[in-house]
Amino acid sequence: MSRRTEILDEMGLSPRWTLREGFARTLPTAAPGTVTGTPAAADDASSPDTSDTPAAPAAVDAQGRATAIMQMDWTPLAEAVAGCTACPLATTRNCTVFGVGDRKASWLFVGEGPGAEEDERGEPFVGQAGRLLDNMLAALGMKRGDDVYVANIVKCRPPGNRVPAAAEVAACEPYLHRQIQLLQPKVIVALGKTAAVTLLGKEQSIASMRGKVFRYRDTPLMVTYHPAYLLRTLPDKIKAWEDLCFIRERVAEWRAGAAQDAQPPG
Repeated sequence: MSRRTEILDEMGLSPRWTLREGFARTLPTAAPGTVTGTPAAADDASSPDTSDTPAAPAAVDAQGRATAIMQMDWTPLAEAVAGCTACPLATTRNCTVFGVGDRKASWLFVGEGPGAEEDERGEPFVGQAGRLLDNMLAALGMKRGDDVYVANIVKCRPPGNRVPAAAEVAACEPYLHRQIQLLQPKVIVALGKTAAVTLLGKEQSIASMRGKVFRYRDTPLMVTYHPAYLLRTLPDKIKAWEDLCFIRERVAEWRAGAAQDAQPPG
């Protein structure tokens, strides 16, 4: 058995599976259209209807609120998230899910939003998808909390795990941007289409974004599939492994370049 096969086995990405008859092999396409800064569709296009989303709590001064958030350090930022009532998700959550990991991390992984287990425990990626993410990191010789930070686009669970609404994303965006400012990561890894489309501000398919380097403001950003999607769509697990290897290579190149630039002239 090759080392590559051993690694894929260890992280649950081995391609040795048998698909049930009729099992979907391709990712459903999202409805056409682009909405800047808004998640247009999840990896699975069969997301529940959000037309009955409840009205938001009392309106706040969005610009003043964002400005205040951008001045916060980690502790007041976490407290602001814990007490946030800026969107309707505040009325349905159990816990806010701020983020977890090394606050000096080089790698920032961003998902869509908390699921049921995350909503109960207040930590991102703690369910089955989180275990797959941990296996994927381990295969790269990494782990959360050690040069890795994990967060989501929204800090509260959308009911039924639906795609976050535009107003919900807009309310949470200042929190995530401030986290990125404080972290100053070497790379952001967008996990899934909702995270990628939201951070990049334009509608694209995962297939068209894989293997490319984008930027979120001043930070390099690359894209792969969300672990929850991979649990439903086994053939794309090998693609996710390829993506992570590509990202690791780019980060290594940037670090080598930075080290060389830091050398005194000889």
